[in-house]
Parts: sequence; C-alpha cells; structure tokens
Amino acid sequence: MAEMRAFRDAVGVWAAGGPGEPAADLAVRLGVRTAVLLEGLSDLAAVEALAARRGRDLDAEGVCVVPMGGAMSVGRYAGLLGPPGLGLRLAGLCDEGELGFYERGLERARVPYWGFYVCVTDLEDELIRALGPARVEEIIRAEGDFRAWRTFLCQPAQHSRPRRQQLRRFLGTKRDRKIRYGRLLVEALDPEQVPTPLDDLLTSL
Repeated sequence: MAEMRAFRDAVGVWAAGGPGEPAADLAVRLGVRTAVLLEGLSDLAAVEALAARRGRDLDAEGVCVVPMGGAMSVGRYAGLLGPPGLGLRLAGLCDEGELGFYERGLERARVPYWGFYVCVTDLEDELIRALGPARVEEIIRAEGDFRAWRTFLCQPAQHSRPRRQQLRRFLGTKRDRKIRYGRLLVEALDPEQVPTPLDDLLTSL
C-alpha cells in the first residue's frame, strides 16, 4: 500500500510539472496496469471503502486510484498515464456537470471513454440518494456532528432547499468532513444499495 501511495504521489509531482521518471519506474516495479482517475479525495475514500468491503486488494491487482484535484486536470492525467504516456488502462468516475472536461480531455489523450462512469450531480449525491436522507442523518448523529448539522440548517440559504441538497452541501462544507463521509456512507450501504456508477466502476477493474 505504501508503495502504491508513492506511485500516486510521483504521478502528482509529474502532473504538476516535475519529472516523470520516478512514476514510470514505480509503474514498472509495482506492475501497475490500471489508473482510476477521480476528481478528489472524497471519491478516493469511497472507492477504497467499497473495494475493502468486497475483499478487493486494488494495489495487489495493479490498480492505482488517483485523485486529480478537480475535473479540469483530467486531460493532463490522461495524457501522462494513458496511451501518450505510461500506456496504462484508464477508468474513473465523472460528475455529470464536468462531463465536457472529461470528453475533451480523454479525446486529446486518445483514451476510450467507455471506462468512465457518470454520477448524477456527484458521488456524494449518489450516496445520499442510495441511503436516504434519514439514514444519512443517523450517521451524522453517530459521528457526533449532529449539533453542527442542526446549526447548518438554521442558515437562511438552506431553508428552501430539499433535505438531500442540504445534506450534500453540509458534507462539502469542510474538506476533511467530505473525505470522512465518503468512506462512512459507503460502509453504511447494503450490498444492493451501491450506486450504479460506483458499482460499475469497481466491477470493471
């Protein structure tokens, strides 16, 4: 696991304009065959949580899950890791609103789009819909965040929003909270509740 994190970190340095040799060397040494491109760390937490629940060891399978820091980076990462770069198979999740970035970035990198699965709104919204707002509120209470949640609901901007949108916004107000609940919501799912894009992605790897 530590070595695959080292590869992920090396890819991040490469994408930021640093040297590519460390990433290329690690890819060969670790037998990396697939890179899963995700927008952020909360998506990473969700994918890793579902893999663990299903007894999958993605590192051992040569699969590296790579958070890109936003959809606008997909062309850069696809170019480095896909056919123009390391030649890895690419897969990933895409927020519905960011579909245009993915289509253009993947086309430039000559990467087939079929390995990318689209979330309606985003993965957090998919998970909230799958569990239902009442269950998500139970998880928030169990995590000791219920007082912060009730305070959040008192904000005037939240009064007219549906509960699902309120929950999505609450989870996204703090970076660490979004990452933590990315894992927690997946762990709370019944097997038949796993959102289709997330299920299809893991099944395809």
